[in-house]
Amino acid sequence: MATTWIEKLRSAQKTCLLQDGRKKVHFTFPDGNEMAEEYDVRTDELLVRKWRKKLNSFATKQNSEQWEYEIGEQLAPRNLESAGLMESLSNPIFVRKDSNTAFIGRVRNLPFPIETYNVTVDEDKKNIVIRTTNKKYYKKFDIPDMLRAQIPLNQDSISVAHANNTLIVSYKKPKAIIDMEKQIQTEIKKMKAAKDGDVDCTPS
Repeated sequence: MATTWIEKLRSAQKTCLLQDGRKKVHFTFPDGNEMAEEYDVRTDELLVRKWRKKLNSFATKQNSEQWEYEIGEQLAPRNLESAGLMESLSNPIFVRKDSNTAFIGRVRNLPFPIETYNVTVDEDKKNIVIRTTNKKYYKKFDIPDMLRAQIPLNQDSISVAHANNTLIVSYKKPKAIIDMEKQIQTEIKKMKAAKDGDVDCTPS
């Protein structure tokens, strides 16, 4: 439930930093997992959410340092670009970039017209499935925020658009999610943020 997630955030060790017009909040949970979020300072819009799971003692140092992006994306290092190791620019790339009122999944490099796409809620009500009539693209994804709040997905909340070779799948946030996010923003605004370095934030 939403209240359970809020309590988990409150119990985490937190640090916060103001940098480049963003408020960056780092959470370390009692189980050792880490979550980092970045908010636009002016609009409070969530730009990045990424996770680093605590691994067992057999995990390599490289794996333990890797972040998994839930919202936003990692920019490719310049040395990878020059070495030609970047992901092919022609491959479809799925990235989640939300607004304050909707969860938004964007799939770049999909040139097909909008009538090609069929976007539905799966039978389990936990996943959204993107299919194409020409069978050239298939994607199944969930919305972790909805899973954490234990709210089933609703087909009527989905809208689809297509522009500039990008498919845009929007899911209207239910009131329970919007209310929860307002509570989280209230908690975050209580934190003391440094402008030139991290500072511990007292959990609420």
